[in-house]
Amino acid sequence: MTGSGRTFGRRSFVVAGVGAALALGVAPHAQAARGRRVFGRYGSPSARLSEQTLYVDAGGAGDFTTVQAAVTASGTGYTLVLAPGVYRETVAVGVARTEMTWIGASGDARDVVVVYDNAAGTPKPGGGTYGTTGSATTLVQADGFTARDLTFANDWLRADHPGVSGTQAVAIKVQGDRSAFLRCRFLGHQDTLYADSMALGTFARQYFRDCYAEGDVDFVFGRATAVFDRCHFHTLTRTDLASAPYGFVFAPSTAGANPRGYLVTGGRITSEAPDAHYKLARPWVPSSDTTARPMLTVRESRLGAGIDAVAPYTNMAAGFPWQDQRFAEYRNTGPGAVVSVPANRPQLTAAEAESATREAYLGDWTPWERC
Repeated sequence: MTGSGRTFGRRSFVVAGVGAALALGVAPHAQAARGRRVFGRYGSPSARLSEQTLYVDAGGAGDFTTVQAAVTASGTGYTLVLAPGVYRETVAVGVARTEMTWIGASGDARDVVVVYDNAAGTPKPGGGTYGTTGSATTLVQADGFTARDLTFANDWLRADHPGVSGTQAVAIKVQGDRSAFLRCRFLGHQDTLYADSMALGTFARQYFRDCYAEGDVDFVFGRATAVFDRCHFHTLTRTDLASAPYGFVFAPSTAGANPRGYLVTGGRITSEAPDAHYKLARPWVPSSDTTARPMLTVRESRLGAGIDAVAPYTNMAAGFPWQDQRFAEYRNTGPGAVVSVPANRPQLTAAEAESATREAYLGDWTPWERC
């Protein structure tokens, strides 16, 4: 999405929490796992869980060495089991490959990383640039997609490309209905997690449980009906800016006709940045949908000191002030949740909070029952 046009500081992505850059290869967790069964408890090409289970291993122990090759060979209802490793590629799951499941074989999302390094301003081989959507490492358009114990990342770094103005670099764009992500990680800087839909009139439902997302500018954004259940959001430090704000956690672009946008429940927000250097959200009203009414509810979550408690919301465009959108909070805690200026922190009543639940947002779809 449209950003500020600033140049951003460099940061190396951490795999397995030990400071190894993704570009250097398999993380220590993954290397250790290779000494055991590559696909853990999920079988192998010689002992498939089902005829519709395919195995991916960059080292050659599976049916395919790349995720995209496995997706291309699959169809409706397939399961892909990914061995520990770093898969440096772009992957697209088209609309026809419905009810697909991806599983990280080790059970630890840090071990299985799907990553690439395109940005919106990256030149395309045939001319032009990729744009925000085209920058996505992973694109999921099919309905019924589920991912467990995986990392989706975009490690494009602004400092390495000072002449590029399109610094949006999406780790994953999700457009399908009934898309569930369980214990997954989303790593990037600007526009990390694009929770969207296939069309303006399509209200795609998405569910994120026990996930981790990090970034700096609008790093969770889009128009989906998305529930973030017990998720951890982490804001990054900046070396290129002398003053706040460093960025914005959420930038929903909910369609005006959609009664439900983003819901964060039981989550937490932490930060590497100085206190009060991040805004909780700003509304994105795209030029393609000037009738959008961005919606975000954050409830019963802990907001760390990195969030500006005095003024947690700001405008992306003066013509669409955040006060005219659908932003609300309920029973949040932490230094970033202190209500010192009530006008700047719209709160739900207890009665309103009864309809701000995962059940109300997702209707007859109950993905948490599979956690």
